[in-house]
Amino acid sequence: MQIPDLLSPEGVLPSLKFKDKKHLLQHLSERAAQITHLPQQRILETLTERERLGTTGVGQGIAIPHGRLTDLKKITGVFAKLETPIEYDAVDGQPVDLIFMLLAPEGAGADHLKALARVSRLLRNQAACDKLRKATTGEELYAILTEPPTGANSVAA
Repeated sequence: MQIPDLLSPEGVLPSLKFKDKKHLLQHLSERAAQITHLPQQRILETLTERERLGTTGVGQGIAIPHGRLTDLKKITGVFAKLETPIEYDAVDGQPVDLIFMLLAPEGAGADHLKALARVSRLLRNQAACDKLRKATTGEELYAILTEPPTGANSVAA
């Protein structure tokens, strides 16, 4: 499973400005609702429930909010880059500026885990994160996110 299988260009949001996690998740839910045609409120509730189990702020300025929805047809991602990092209760206590939200169909057990692993691998790559942080447009972000991996844990330069 590759990033282009999870993310479309309309799912990339550059240069967002939010002051807190709640408003960020609301905005990501709105975009996901436009892409999936599912109710925004249901998406937000799913993400909020998952956050109650434990933060999806994985450290180094990265968050991967995720959840499962019964009526969703396929795994869908939304990527956001914030202009200014926000407090997110991340595991390392650092603010977050790169967010990759993943939504999966209720029955997508193994595929959901594979998608999370793929996104996590990409965002653990420091060179990729540096490029994402320097990018200014949605097109640039999408190109970086969808570059084919060149090695076991790298992103093409």
